[in-house]
Parts: sequence; C-alpha cells; structure tokens
Amino acid sequence: MKKIITACASGVATSQSVASKVKNLLEQRGYYLDVQAVDIKSIDTYVNNSDLYISITPYITKNFGVPTISGIPFLTNVGANEAIEKIIELLKLDQQNK
Repeated sequence: MKKIITACASGVATSQSVASKVKNLLEQRGYYLDVQAVDIKSIDTYVNNSDLYISITPYITKNFGVPTISGIPFLTNVGANEAIEKIIELLKLDQQNK
C-alpha cells in the first residue's frame, strides 16, 4: 500500500487536518492509501518509508528523496482538487491501487 506523510510542528493539528482531507479526497476517487500525520521533528524517520511527502512548512527545502508537494491547497481549499490529481500522477496510481 502506498504511503503519504504530512508534517507540521506538532503532528496534531495542521498535519492531521491535511492528512484527513487528502485521505478523503483520494477515497472519493476510489484510492485507499495510508496517509499519516507526523511532527516535523520526526520527518527523517518517517519519510524513508513513504512514497510522498506533503509539506505544510514551506521553509523546509530539504530533498527527502520522495516526491514532495505543498499542503497549503488542502488547508485553503484553493487548488485541492488539482493537488490530489498531482498526487495521483506522482504516485502513478491506477486501477491496481483501487
């Protein structure tokens, strides 16, 4: 199963909100992925076992070796559908992932 992580300072509020939104939008399209929220201090531990990282902290420019997209569209609802389509494209999700 593909895994997505999202991180904020505490791993509780903002990242959890984004994780929930992403999970719901993917499920509406028939994709069931593991979407987890973590705190930014633990990112190095979790990103190694992930397929995609959704960044909520734009000042982090480190290359984690996995595709990284902004989580801001999921907070503002401006461009959230486009961002989900980008996730589907980046993870190469297809009928096999449903």
